Amino acid sequence: MISCSWKKFLSSCEGVVALGTLARLANTYTALCTHTGVHRVPAPAAFPWGTWLGEVGASWPRVLQEESGAGEQSEGPHAGVCREAGEECDSCCPHSPVLLPRWDHLQRTAAEHRGKWWQEKTMASGKAGASEPSDPATEAAEALPDPSSVLLAVGEGFPPEISLFFSIESRSSQCLNSQLQEAARKKLWALDSDDRDVCALFKELSARLVCMQAQEDRFLLTFKTLEEVWKFSTYLTLGYVGRCLEQLLFDQEYWLNSALMEDTEIRVTVDEDCLSTIYMGLLLQEGNFFSRAVPGVWQSEQEGEEGLQLCKNELIHVKNVGEESKWEGMSLLTGQRGLVPVTALEPIPHPFYQWFLKNYAVSFGISQEISGTTSQPIVKGRCTATEDHRGAAWDELSFSKGDSIEVIGFLIPGLPWFVGKCLSSGSIGFVPTRYINPKACEPLEKGLVFLSEEEKSPLLRIPCNGGEQHFTTLLGDLAHTDITSVYRLDGFEPTAMFPKVPSEAVLHGCKDIQLLQSWEEINGLATTSTSELSSPGSESAPATLEDVLLEKLDDFDDPKFFIDLNAGHMEDADVFNPILTFLNQDSYVPSFQSLYDLSFSFLSSTFYGFSDEDELVLYLETSRNWAKRTHSVWAHVRLCFLLGKLCIKKVKFSQARVYFEEAMSILDRGFGDLPLLAALHVNLASIYLKQNMKHKFSSLLGKTVALLVCLPGHSFSSENELEVMMYVLREAIAVGNAPLEARVCFLIVKLFLQLGKNDEVLPFIEHLQCLTTTLLSPDASSVPLDATPILSYLYDKKYLPNIALASARLFAPSGIKGAPTPIWRAGFILQNTSKLLGSQLERSSIPALACFYLKQALHFSCERRAVPIQRTLCAILSRMYLQHGVLDGAVCYAATAVTLSRLMGEEEAFESSLSLGWMYLLNSQPGPAADIMWQLLRSLHGTDSVTQGGAVHNLLAIALKGEGQVQKAAENYLRALHKAKETGNKRNQAIALANLGQLSLSHGASQLSELYLLQSAQFYAELQGSEDLEMELVRVLLWLAQAMVNRQRMEDGKLCYELALVFALKWHNVRSQLHVTESLCHFYSKVSPNLQACITYHEHWVSLAQQLQDREMEGNVRQTLSQLYQALGTSETLRQSLDCTKQSLRIFIDLEETVKAAEAWLQAGRLYYLMQEDELVEMYFQAAIQTALKSENFSLAMDLYEKAGDTFFNGSRNRDRAVEFYRGGAVPLARKLKAIKTELRLFNKLAELQIGLQGYEKALEFATLAARLSIRVGDQLQELVAFHRLATVYYFLHMYEMAEDCYLKTLALRPPFLQCSGEALYYSKVYCHLGNLTLHKLKDEQDAAAYFLLALAAATELGDQELQGFIHAKLGDIPGAPRGPEGTPGCAMYRPRWLSEGGHVV
Repeated sequence: MISCSWKKFLSSCEGVVALGTLARLANTYTALCTHTGVHRVPAPAAFPWGTWLGEVGASWPRVLQEESGAGEQSEGPHAGVCREAGEECDSCCPHSPVLLPRWDHLQRTAAEHRGKWWQEKTMASGKAGASEPSDPATEAAEALPDPSSVLLAVGEGFPPEISLFFSIESRSSQCLNSQLQEAARKKLWALDSDDRDVCALFKELSARLVCMQAQEDRFLLTFKTLEEVWKFSTYLTLGYVGRCLEQLLFDQEYWLNSALMEDTEIRVTVDEDCLSTIYMGLLLQEGNFFSRAVPGVWQSEQEGEEGLQLCKNELIHVKNVGEESKWEGMSLLTGQRGLVPVTALEPIPHPFYQWFLKNYAVSFGISQEISGTTSQPIVKGRCTATEDHRGAAWDELSFSKGDSIEVIGFLIPGLPWFVGKCLSSGSIGFVPTRYINPKACEPLEKGLVFLSEEEKSPLLRIPCNGGEQHFTTLLGDLAHTDITSVYRLDGFEPTAMFPKVPSEAVLHGCKDIQLLQSWEEINGLATTSTSELSSPGSESAPATLEDVLLEKLDDFDDPKFFIDLNAGHMEDADVFNPILTFLNQDSYVPSFQSLYDLSFSFLSSTFYGFSDEDELVLYLETSRNWAKRTHSVWAHVRLCFLLGKLCIKKVKFSQARVYFEEAMSILDRGFGDLPLLAALHVNLASIYLKQNMKHKFSSLLGKTVALLVCLPGHSFSSENELEVMMYVLREAIAVGNAPLEARVCFLIVKLFLQLGKNDEVLPFIEHLQCLTTTLLSPDASSVPLDATPILSYLYDKKYLPNIALASARLFAPSGIKGAPTPIWRAGFILQNTSKLLGSQLERSSIPALACFYLKQALHFSCERRAVPIQRTLCAILSRMYLQHGVLDGAVCYAATAVTLSRLMGEEEAFESSLSLGWMYLLNSQPGPAADIMWQLLRSLHGTDSVTQGGAVHNLLAIALKGEGQVQKAAENYLRALHKAKETGNKRNQAIALANLGQLSLSHGASQLSELYLLQSAQFYAELQGSEDLEMELVRVLLWLAQAMVNRQRMEDGKLCYELALVFALKWHNVRSQLHVTESLCHFYSKVSPNLQACITYHEHWVSLAQQLQDREMEGNVRQTLSQLYQALGTSETLRQSLDCTKQSLRIFIDLEETVKAAEAWLQAGRLYYLMQEDELVEMYFQAAIQTALKSENFSLAMDLYEKAGDTFFNGSRNRDRAVEFYRGGAVPLARKLKAIKTELRLFNKLAELQIGLQGYEKALEFATLAARLSIRVGDQLQELVAFHRLATVYYFLHMYEMAEDCYLKTLALRPPFLQCSGEALYYSKVYCHLGNLTLHKLKDEQDAAAYFLLALAAATELGDQELQGFIHAKLGDIPGAPRGPEGTPGCAMYRPRWLSEGGHVV
């Protein structure tokens, strides 16, 4: 029976509690059963969640099966700060990328999992005798891996989900922050009912949410594609996952507390093996990936067979051709194809490599020109020759053993060549790395690793639409205010309706403004020149991605050449002398940059006068011929290069190759112009690659790579260079040369960005950011290249707001010239947080998440003494604190803005002072506000600033009203109104009139108030509608509605309320809707009751609470809505009431609101009683009571026991069940708490209940106890009630003399003179009852007549003719009884009257 009830109870709870709260629900029910003596319910620790959840239709059995194993307790994510091996931790600091495991490890793990799952499966099916592997792990270790086991491992052995645990830790103490951890759990419980935001977040992170398990601090995720695993592992490595969870789980109070935020981080952990295994399974499912040959495995399997001949660690592209033991493989070294044993394969461990090798294939194999490296870094400086060497070509350096050679650029380990200069001869050329000893060289500067300092800045520059200037302008727009020209409604700021945040939690975060500058320092800036008070953004370089070769040079005039195709001139050598002279310089000059660059800028900057490119080609061809004739080698080479570039532009690669080869053949001294030499090599190599000229490409590759990657500041000349770099990156991956991989990846990123290929660059820049961490030494303090700004920009363009925001928050401004500053970061975070919230960034909605970053930008501006941007940031911070209810912080920053604005000018000082006064008013400080306004009025004396004067008078009036100076306030409102009329500003007239109306309303002048407010509303109706105007109109309409209600004009008031809601709905202004809806609910519940309308607006209130994500508000409103539905009383509305109660119950459980949760349990039980589902009633009542007892709130428990009993007591069914709740629950607690009045009330109810149930013996017991307690209480009315009830019980027990005595006792408790008609009626009825009792039961006619006569006297006093007639009839039935009060006889016989004659023993 208990089991069935428990199942039904759980079914009824479906949809009430989230998965995370089910454990607490089980504990409650177990305690309930223990309390009632039932011990057959399993204990919570061993509760069969999978079984009962299946019975109630829950969707999580697979998840919870993992937790139900006997004796298994998975270690929580907070076992310590240190993580176990095999798990990966993601914090604010990025870490190494996720790698795939070896297959032998995968197979062992698969066998273990398969064995465990097999056991669980057979146990669940009940087939104890089913065959199963004896020890799968041992079998896997002893025998060679079976390829089918790998497939089984992925297809069956491993769960498709992965657990992502999170812990919130303090950076300073390196310990768990239990308070924030619990707050995060509550947020997850709240999100469990509507997980759209969580699903959207993980979708952005390329994962799929299966479920949330808040109690265990984890998310269960799954993946369906290779790209999802790759992207998620990348975001994990880059530290984005933890940051995204912060954005999801933390509320505004956290973000406003900058000190707490700076000290807190979310660490996430995943099972690296599980993630890798999922990826492996998807690879196998696709059956097409890259692998390496495992040494020692394939040799034995290939003996005597015709298979693919492999070398150790050789890179292979494998495909599944349907055979279990062998797959088809193609060697990337030789290009040969053949079958490869599955056991000889070890997949490449990084998802990026698989993606890159698959998407950027080449037509021929690896060249073997590049070798791998272990731990050797990229170096620079000088090295020593170990052998004599004579160059085989003009470009190779000759040197002797022991010569000192200076490295030009970098020396990258694994490359066959580098560019060097022999210090003994001064010659420059290619140096073979095998003939030198690099030990004397020095690694790059700390924190650089693979690039020079000069190369950082150009890459970090953000395009103009996402750069420094863009966000400086955005911040300026946010700080803008119209307070000097637009009046303010009294107490109304559109953002002032935001809920208040406890200031103590965040106010100390406002105090860090004192760290910026002391007031003395700020005032000392008054001597600073205006030019020094500029924005720090002005120091930044132009926000473009050009100019990547050199630093910005001084202005110079580039030579320009006119194209004259006149036939006579073409044969005149003098015509071509200028261009030949210009191009024949034997070294690089800045003017050549336009010839070599990627954008073909020479077409517009160097040559002019041609109508199309064919004319230019003809001119350059003629110039080339003259260069040949005059033996101008350098001019000849450069002209061939230009002609080749133009051919590439027209996709004429063969012709371009001819020009480039001609240039290479005549070049005999090219190191004076390294950019030209590099451009020739790389462009020619790219064409060889395109045209599949393997031998030519291989012969050129070594020196091309040296020129491409070893020279810092490489300037790209053609998009085709990408193909060469992709080939080099492929080689670096194949041989495992990490420094070369990072350097080439950096160049690829730089070229992609120059080409504007944002979609294509993203994987490479993510990989580059991952590589920066793996190449660092453990003691490195900074990363070689923080690409988070450009990553943030790219994520923003792809509309990934969570990741863009996480990336920007991870960015640490470095101070490099031209790199993004904290101002850029603050602006970017503001913009993307608004995208995340699904709204436009406006002055009325500054997100709290940006608080810390705005303060960092302010600190940066203070260091740069940039006063205008400081003032801007202070204004934004002031407005942000205002919007989030921290008014003290708003005043603090507004005051700082005033001080700063004094350094800028009178206009700025006036505006900031007015804003500060308004902040004081909103913070209920009218005194300081009035002082500011008086000062501003004095400063305006003698000026013609009418509008500004009106704005000051308006605010002064509000301040005077706050100080109680009503008359002066009205005078200043009228002055403000007069000035608005002078300027013809209808909006300001409307506001001044509305303020006068509100002033009148607040002092009881409703009719005058209505007049002013109607005029104000009329002005608003004439104005062109905008959101700001109509939100002001909403406030005016609310005041007008109140004025009309005060004058009993209910219909007009209702119309104003509902019109206000229409305007709020029009602009989707949730806060304004909330304010109006609260007023409407009050109106329809208290002022003009209308149950159906009240329900409608409460339902809208619920939807608004959901939009604001205010769970507590939603729960409270749902509780009220439940009571409203219950009041309708139909079966359908009772069901709706129950649904509201369950939803509020779920919310209160999630929020751990014990009292409200207990009341909701109780309300649900009441509703089940009304719906006649009796078997669930007591379960819900017990759940309510146990909730109170568990929190040791005995007063609440006592109240709940009584209310539960009242449900049965006042009902029509099972009334006897009330006894258990009254006598067994409430009374013991009342005695424990010494609540005598409650105990008396309970015994009165028990007595009344037993009378109704005809249990008169028990009723006597309870009535007697109630009488005793009433004497102790000392309340005569309570005593009268108790004795009257006791008399009734005695009467039913046929103890008539005792009943008579108790009735007389009740009469003795009343005063001797009648006080009111009610008392007279009571006397009359009691005496009538006594008369009937003595006449019919005690057979004493004389006493009966006396009692009837007394009753008649009381009825006569009452003037009730009907009652008098009834009593006369009774007297007429008694023989010899007098007909009036005269001659009333005494008692005929004596009966003991202990109580009525002064006794006190009950």
